[in-house]
Amino acid sequence: MSLQVELEQHRNVLIVRLRGELDHHTADIVRFKMEDAILRGRCDHVVLSLKDLAFMDSSGLGVVLGRYKLVKSRGGKMVVCDTQSSVKRLFELSGLFKILSFYDNERSAVASLEVVS
Repeated sequence: MSLQVELEQHRNVLIVRLRGELDHHTADIVRFKMEDAILRGRCDHVVLSLKDLAFMDSSGLGVVLGRYKLVKSRGGKMVVCDTQSSVKRLFELSGLFKILSFYDNERSAVASLEVVS
C-alpha cells in the first residue's frame, strides 16, 4: 500500500492527513511535504490526522518527532488526532504520547490550537 498526504491550512493551523502506510519507503515524502508547508506557510501549529493511516513503523515515528521539534522550535504546537489503535499503541510504546496531545477528531484538535485568528 502507498501513502497519500493531504495538506490543508485552516487559519494558522496546518492540517496534515495521512492515508495508507507510513514506513521507511514513504517517510521522506512526508518529511519533505510537511517541512515545506511549515517553512513556507503562515502556520504556527500542526494537526496530524491519522484516521486513514493503516500502518506506521519507527521511520514514521522519526518523521513525527522531527516535525514536532521543528514546529516547537518555531514556537508552535503539534497535536495528533483520529489514531487507529495499532498506531496509537506505537505512540504509547515510543513515549511520544508524553509530549504530544491526542484528540478524538480533527475538530477538537484544531479548536485546541486556535489561539489567534
